[in-house]
Amino acid sequence: MKSKKYFYGLIVLALFMITGCNIQGGTTTVTNDSIDAEEVLTLDSNADIFQYKGVIYKANIDWVEKLSLTKDVQVSEIKTKNDTGTNFKDEMSNKLPVGAKIFSTKEREDILIIESEGEIKKYLAIVEG
Repeated sequence: MKSKKYFYGLIVLALFMITGCNIQGGTTTVTNDSIDAEEVLTLDSNADIFQYKGVIYKANIDWVEKLSLTKDVQVSEIKTKNDTGTNFKDEMSNKLPVGAKIFSTKEREDILIIESEGEIKKYLAIVEG
């Protein structure tokens, strides 16, 4: 008698686990997708942006400006300027001059520092999420 109850209990448990997995639908993955230059410039036509590794970075964000960040290694530089369109490619900017140096920061992966003509600016990766 005990073995039948044990057996039925295991079947009920197995069905509960299978049904629970199906109802829940497995795992959910949340991703942060990059937005493009056109989207950023549609929201702010005066935005100071550049693209690096497929991601648009934007300057003049108040809370980013307040951060104390340490410039790390140079990762690239601005190679082309596009001040008339929204079809951006990597190392392309709409306001920064060609040759501006792009540095990583020690504290954050989503912020890059640009050094150009004696000025230093902080740029935040713009992503949807």
